[in-house]
Amino acid sequence: MHIAVVGSGYVGLVTGACLADFGMSVTCVDNDQRKIEMLQRGEIPIYEPGLDALVAKNCRAGRLRFTAELKEAVESSLVLFIAVGTPPKEDGSADLSYVVQVAEAIADHMNGYKVVVTKSTVPIGTGKLIEEIIRKRNGRFPFSVVSNPEFLREGSAIEDFMRPDRVVIGARDPQAIAIMKDVYAPLYLIETPFVITNVESSELIKYASNAFLATKVTFINEVAQLCEVLGADVHHVAKGMGLDRRIGPKFLHPGPGYGGSCFPKDTKALTEIARQAGCPFETVETVVRVNERVKLRMVDKIREACGGSVAGLTVAVAGLSFKPETDDMREAPSIVIVNALVEEGATVRAYDPAAMANAREVLPPQVVYCQDAYDVAAGADCYVILTEWNQFRSLDFSKLHTLLRQPRLVDLRNVYEPDRMREAGFQYWGVGRG
Repeated sequence: MHIAVVGSGYVGLVTGACLADFGMSVTCVDNDQRKIEMLQRGEIPIYEPGLDALVAKNCRAGRLRFTAELKEAVESSLVLFIAVGTPPKEDGSADLSYVVQVAEAIADHMNGYKVVVTKSTVPIGTGKLIEEIIRKRNGRFPFSVVSNPEFLREGSAIEDFMRPDRVVIGARDPQAIAIMKDVYAPLYLIETPFVITNVESSELIKYASNAFLATKVTFINEVAQLCEVLGADVHHVAKGMGLDRRIGPKFLHPGPGYGGSCFPKDTKALTEIARQAGCPFETVETVVRVNERVKLRMVDKIREACGGSVAGLTVAVAGLSFKPETDDMREAPSIVIVNALVEEGATVRAYDPAAMANAREVLPPQVVYCQDAYDVAAGADCYVILTEWNQFRSLDFSKLHTLLRQPRLVDLRNVYEPDRMREAGFQYWGVGRG
């Protein structure tokens, strides 16, 4: 089967490489000629563990190729995945201009029956919009529109694609459903659950899933704040909650708030979708507001650790990306926290294993970028763990103690146990640890 994936960003590149590994003939298309040339040279423009090897393997096998020529890819493919960006507008709603452009181009180049699949996260009703665009611009050839949302976690995207919790297929046409089942045939072998529904339900599943996970994160962050006031330990509370099978333990980890390319964008988009539908989603609206407060509360914690003010002090920040195993700085809590520290007169020394190039684009120019987890501590009055990269989980405490001007550790991911840190001679601040 010949497949085209339009958009070679995070979702498109992972999707294309994994489908090629399933044995499909895949053409990844992007209008960014520089990106295409990089990919043709074997250079991967994003940081995702294992993706470079997967791309190289399937390019060598002849199953994966990259081009800027959409016409050729459309004409030679049966299934066309749309995997372009849907960035938020000022009101929080999704900007569908790239999706519309691709739908128009597909319509202009169709030469027979096509299955047009939205992989991008799109508002409910986008499938119908694509159908109208294609039918209006090209009524000569039959086609089907399918919603097939992605559920890829940055840092483990390949595993998520190859061994997903579920595959959601939203379509009305039995022929299109059968073709999509053929695309994902290898997943039947590992008994992956398939959810077959209509397009609108499929589109909403993606938004509702991310909004619910964001709600769990925000809920435990508010529990953490209550724990600090009442003297409880949020880790024990979360464990006691998570053992209830109706709740589950995942996403009950307190920290500096959620970030990244999905949760912030999708929660805001869902509230706007609900508002336009005349039924405001008050739960998610509250989640969005509280998540912003959580980030600022982390600034309060750092300020408290520094004796009430960070002015004139040096703060070491370990970890900048919104989560480990990615270089993604989109909506990362570090942006709010580092900006606040700089505005209050602190010198910020920062280190991240993967995200420093992207961090330079969004953080204040005063930030000093360092070589590693120890270089960042040199002469600092406070050491802040902001992202739980593995290399921050086994720090040499004696070396760290020597490098710091003051032995203060603010652990915003609760990587370490408070008693152990105090025994090592540190003043320790965690999140929700009583």
